[in-house]
Amino acid sequence: MRRFLIPAATLLLCACQGADPDLDTEARRIAQDAIIVDTHIDVPYRLEENPADVTRDTEGGDFDYPRAVAGGLNAPFMSIYTPAELEAAGTSNAVAHALIDLVEGVVETAPDRIAIARSPAEVRRQFADGLMSLPLGMENGSPLDGDLANVGRFFDRGIRYITLAHGKSNALSDSSYDENHQWDGLSPFGEAVVREMNRLGMMVDVSHLSDAAFYDVLEVTTAPVIASHSSARHFTPGFERNMDDDMIRALAANGGLIMINFGSSFITAEARAYSKARSAAEKLWKMDHPELSDDEAETAFAKIYAESHGPYPFATLDDVLDHFDHVIRLVGVDHVGIGSDYDGVGDSLPVGLKDVSTYPALVRGLLERGHDEAAVRKILGENLLRVWAAVEAVAATQATTSSNT
Repeated sequence: MRRFLIPAATLLLCACQGADPDLDTEARRIAQDAIIVDTHIDVPYRLEENPADVTRDTEGGDFDYPRAVAGGLNAPFMSIYTPAELEAAGTSNAVAHALIDLVEGVVETAPDRIAIARSPAEVRRQFADGLMSLPLGMENGSPLDGDLANVGRFFDRGIRYITLAHGKSNALSDSSYDENHQWDGLSPFGEAVVREMNRLGMMVDVSHLSDAAFYDVLEVTTAPVIASHSSARHFTPGFERNMDDDMIRALAANGGLIMINFGSSFITAEARAYSKARSAAEKLWKMDHPELSDDEAETAFAKIYAESHGPYPFATLDDVLDHFDHVIRLVGVDHVGIGSDYDGVGDSLPVGLKDVSTYPALVRGLLERGHDEAAVRKILGENLLRVWAAVEAVAATQATTSSNT
């Protein structure tokens, strides 16, 4: 059945001049008929800083319900993100619970249109019922507070993946962004967390981890893992936050997925170099402007930097498609999906993929590159739903084995 009634005007693709109208129509049809899962949308933290009703049209940000419906997005994972510095302050746990409360509040605002999803079966059932699913993923393991029981507490609240670390190495794992690789991979507590996540049926997310920590996860886990919002290091040499070809092969051998991040600095070496240089210069500039908040300083300095260094070199839709094709050439279409990082990468989104209304453009690009509808549906959501179900199956098997011993 058709899941949403959508004004045709909202479904227009950002098609270039001379685009094939039949292909546009096919892309829109697939986007609306397939289940689209995006494993990383940073709406909760955005709303914590700038409250808005995302069940309606919003002025800012990359996500709201009307734009998501226009794009065909059915299951955006809400990122329960806690900044690395909160671990030292001891507030990560409270902030994470508050952000879950916030997502539950969004659902309460529009229960006829939106629902929390705690399993792939619920995503499918809610899709059939015309509801948008909001699964939850926790970005950064710091809210666990060193207590293994907190994994179960967050599972009970709906968390279905945990990104073990973020911008700094933490009590679980070393971070790709932190030169302090204090654990040389996972900590003993991090290993215990991975096992507990396997036991509960919670997906382990290796995005943000150091290379050594990634391989440690694969040694420990008995279930497939995901990289919820990473891209291919092949296009950004030296950028550890992305995954190199050997890691992508290892992830596929584990049965897992890499979910492609849309941020331009994840997509092209040119955007990465520009972002890195601008960030370094911004840190020095901010020291002379303590009166500005971080957001104010970032906005102001971006304009100043562009005047002297030229505009930001945004990636394009084709650049993003190159990452999907690279993974598919390496390991096949069963091991890639979408982890856009909407509302999490600031002003760096590619031309043609600026918000959640633009998934049909991605579909069109995949079709143009020769991927058939079955392959496109896997990329859009079926791969993630399959892996999520496989993680649940591992947990069920462990529970059965435990009860029989």
